[in-house]
Order: sequence, then structure tokens, then C-alpha cells
Amino acid sequence: MMSTVLAYTSPAIGHLFPMVPLLLELKARGHEVHLRTLPQHVREMQDLGFHTEPVDPRLLGIEPRDYLAGSIKDSLASSVDTFTSRARLDAPDLRRAIDDAGPDVLLVDINAWGARIVAEDSGLPWATFSPYTPPLQSKGTPPFGPGLAPMKGLPGRARDALARRLVVGAVEKLMMPGMNSLRADISGGALPPVRSADAFFRTAPLMLVTTAEPFEYPHPDWAPDVRMIGALDWEPASGAAPWSELPASPGKPAVLVTTSSEYQADEALARTAIQGLADQPFTVIATLPAAGTGSAGASRASGPADLGPLPANACVEDFVPHSQVLERAAVAITHGGMGSTQKALAMGVPVVVVPFGRDQHEVAARVVAADAGVRLRRRKLTPENLRKAVEEAQAKADGAHRVAAGFVRAGRAVAGADALEQLLAGRFLGAGS
Repeated sequence: MMSTVLAYTSPAIGHLFPMVPLLLELKARGHEVHLRTLPQHVREMQDLGFHTEPVDPRLLGIEPRDYLAGSIKDSLASSVDTFTSRARLDAPDLRRAIDDAGPDVLLVDINAWGARIVAEDSGLPWATFSPYTPPLQSKGTPPFGPGLAPMKGLPGRARDALARRLVVGAVEKLMMPGMNSLRADISGGALPPVRSADAFFRTAPLMLVTTAEPFEYPHPDWAPDVRMIGALDWEPASGAAPWSELPASPGKPAVLVTTSSEYQADEALARTAIQGLADQPFTVIATLPAAGTGSAGASRASGPADLGPLPANACVEDFVPHSQVLERAAVAITHGGMGSTQKALAMGVPVVVVPFGRDQHEVAARVVAADAGVRLRRRKLTPENLRKAVEEAQAKADGAHRVAAGFVRAGRAVAGADALEQLLAGRFLGAGS
């Protein structure tokens, strides 16, 4: 049965690009795909055959400020403020899109909180799309945020209970009154309050999560409504120089250095990598996509000049298709963004993760647990320490290949499309059934 799918993303490249392979798979199966996303990518998405319109441009003015926080708890609280503020705009935005597209099923970004409430209230089949490990509780898994390693037995349970109370519990106390006020206001009182953040994130009958074991921890208690489908990757056509034209040392294995596409003051990662690997037998390619100046007034890197004189084996670009570099890479150095980290691992490239905030501490913990790379804490980020971490990571290629195989086994876009079609056909039994 061919149907109309309406997808809605939060205003973040790192949430749009992973969704694209799934939308392409749905289109290939004959479904009509409508998309609401970042204004600057509307034409690009239209060229892929999606009926695309921009999200409310006011959403772009509500920028994350979590990188200014002084603790994990404060960072999570800042993210709550961002998503709550956006909810007042993305809720009516999705209602308008539903009126325009007349969809049979909705696919809504996990970070679009108001749109998720509208989807729940709409009566339509709907799913949440999460391009990062969602902050859900799970037996034997540490609480989301600090990036703690799993610990078995009574000591692990005691540690996790304490961390959950101090971090997640404190943020949840701040989050729930506003969240339930939103639910009441947006639904006109039709939706009941939720008792926890976990309950809110699991209101959808289906959640698609773009990761899989062995990168992700086992979560048998997530089933059936939460499905891990493996990493999804898509890159736009780019006029950026191909590998052969990059102004760096030819014939040497690459080290890709990534920084966040949503600004978080992580230019130091690129600067340190360039300094630490200047005399090493690598071609260092650093990408700095978050250029310009943010609403918070922080200065952002805008090109090589901001990083000082570059050694002969390095170049800096706002954007380079990562797959071109990863095909020749020995190691990737990432800020811990789920997209860039999993992209490297999906190609069997081990990683050095230097988390700056957001979900990046959790990503780093999973890299270590999968033995697919090395975590270097931000406070220890020096040229010498980063060089040593790269040397250590090169020995983790087997772990990276195991992760890549796990992503393939999960089914990726095919598995996601299958689950959505089951939802449409009424054969899917999840939390909202």
C-alpha cells in the first residue's frame, strides 16, 4: 500500500542527514515523501524527490547554549530550555504541514518536542526518529549524560542509582512541569500528563534509533517500540575539493578531524590535532562546519587562518565529504557527535573521541566499551596526549570492523522502512498501541 509520509526534523544538519537514507528507501518503495527541514537544505531535498518545505525560520534563532554550561547537569538543563522554547514554534509548524500534506504516517525528530506532542494528539500513526542514543532508562545501563561505563552487580546498581538521582533526576524535576504544561496547551487538554522523561520519550508507538549493537549496549527492555536499525549515512553533493586536490601530503594515510555542525566552541580539537600530528606520517583533514558567530556572541572559527600557520601535512575546510577522507583514513578524531563517530566506525575506521558536551560523553563511553577507539577527556586535550591517543586507536581497527558489521546486521534504512510499513499496516505493537 503506497502512502504519504510526512517527516519533520529539528533545525540541525546532524538530524536531517541521517534521516535521508530512510526517506530515500521509502520513496523507492513508492511512498510519497513530504519533508519539513532546514531552509538552506530545502532545494537539495527537493532534488532528491521529496516534497520539501522549510521549518518555521524562527526555530533557527533558538540556538543551543549548552556548551556554555559548567556541568553535565547544567548542560542537560540548557538543552531542555532549548527544546522547550522551540516546542512553541514546531508544534503549530507541524499542524500546518499536516493540513498541507494530508499524511498517512508521521516521522518526527526526537528533539522536536512540540511536534511530537502534535503527532501524538493527531490520531495518525507516528514514529520518533532518533539519530543518537535516546535518554531512556534500561536495566544494567548507566543513566544518560555523564558517559559512565556499564558496571555489573550491586556496586554498579548503587552507582547508577546515585548518578540518576543527581543528574537525570535533577533535570527531570526541571523538565516535567514545563513538559506537561506544553502537552496540555498544545493538545487543548486532550493529552494526559506524563510522569517522567522516559514516559515522554516513549509516547510514540515506534522509535527508530540509528545505532546498533555492539556499538550500543544491549537493551532487551526497549522492545518492541524502540528499534535500533544501525547507522544511517548520507552526504550532500559538494563542490569541495576531492581528496586528490586537497592541499596536503599525498600518499599518506589520512586522519579526519571533525567538529560539531551545531556550534559548541570545539575549535580547540582541530587546533590540537594539527599541532600534535604536524610531524607524523599522516595527512590531516580538519572540518569546521559551524562557522560564523552565534547568538551567544561567541567567536567561531571560519577557516585555516583562525588556527594559525598550518603544517605541510594539514588542511582545514568548512566541509569535505567525510567518506572521501575515511576511505583512506587510519583514524578519525571526533568531538563525539553520533553522526561523525558512527560514520567512521561504519567504514571500519577506529576513532579518538574528545567529548565536549551533549550526548558526546555517552558516545565516547560506547566507543571504549566496543573497543573501537579511545576516549580522551577534554581537560587532557594536549598535542602530545592526542598524538598518543591516535597511536593507540590505530590498534582498534578490529573493534571498528565489528561495529560496522553490527550496523549492517541491524538492517539500516531497509529495517526502518519495514518498521514504518508495519506501523502503517497496523501490524506493529508498540508503546502507543
